[in-house]
Amino acid sequence: MMKKTYTTFLNIRLLLICFALKTSILCLNAQSKVDWDDRSAGNWPAETRQIGIKSTKDHSIQKSYLYESKAKGKRPLIISLHTWGGSYAQKDPLLKYCMQADVHYLHPDFRGPNKRPEAAGSDLVIQDIDDAIQWALDSLRVDEQHIHLVGVSGGGFACGLMYMRSKHPIKSFHAFVGIYNLEDWYYESLARKNSYAKDIVRITSGENEMPDFEEAKKRSVILMPTPIKERKDATLHLYAGINDGYSGSVPISHSLELYNKVVNDFEKDASEQLIPLEDCYTLLKRRISPNFQVEPKAFMGRDIIYRKEYKNKVEIIIFDGGHEMPEENLLERIF
Repeated sequence: MMKKTYTTFLNIRLLLICFALKTSILCLNAQSKVDWDDRSAGNWPAETRQIGIKSTKDHSIQKSYLYESKAKGKRPLIISLHTWGGSYAQKDPLLKYCMQADVHYLHPDFRGPNKRPEAAGSDLVIQDIDDAIQWALDSLRVDEQHIHLVGVSGGGFACGLMYMRSKHPIKSFHAFVGIYNLEDWYYESLARKNSYAKDIVRITSGENEMPDFEEAKKRSVILMPTPIKERKDATLHLYAGINDGYSGSVPISHSLELYNKVVNDFEKDASEQLIPLEDCYTLLKRRISPNFQVEPKAFMGRDIIYRKEYKNKVEIIIFDGGHEMPEENLLERIF
């Protein structure tokens, strides 16, 4: 009897150890992935410093984290834009690659989380980001031919806004899993029962728990005129994870539709470079396209599920992933 009890005890103990090991492995795996909805402040390294940039529109101070290149000559500038609910202080995995490459890096605030009318695509936001770029041009040794914007989620939204409205000759725009139609996203978020639907009500000063849809349209990237002349030498890169909208908060339709809109604005007859409606439907419904051969590990360590490009001006990549920017070195694509 005692031997049986001891054997049972050993079996239970072994099960507990296996469970603990499995849990630890799962935790380590979870920690190795970047949570793009993480709004907590990062532990900014000593090589960076916090600065204040005065708005030329309302004279408020918008803070930013800065890494200044140690090089004596002019260096490229990366402007990394915070997420929908984040701010300049949230952790940013892109920083380490900018430090390794020793390029200038700014992570500016532009009215903080998108929960009030002053934020989320307002005129103040556009000016804040333009002011941050101008501050860098005035204060750092910047290679003016190499100014690049990067954003994820709400930062992708801001990146798209700047493509349409920035006054600066920015070389490239890299928008990951962005929100480009606020009216659509309100209904999509409402159906998913997440907080973003309420955010859109707040930022548009809506009433009775409904957005002001006219204001939502004014702030929607997809409804803005593409500045063809100003962007003739720039590139717009749209990236989306094929599973976003299923496991994430922004369906890939936002990126697919913006790509077609911008290409159409550049050239009305560019039918071969447009994404066919059939491809859009199958990507959304089946998460694969019969008209594209998957490219294994071809984008930041991920499979490319779908790719389309227009004259080295506009590009879309649908990669194997979700609501994220893969944690690999994006600078290898930029430079």
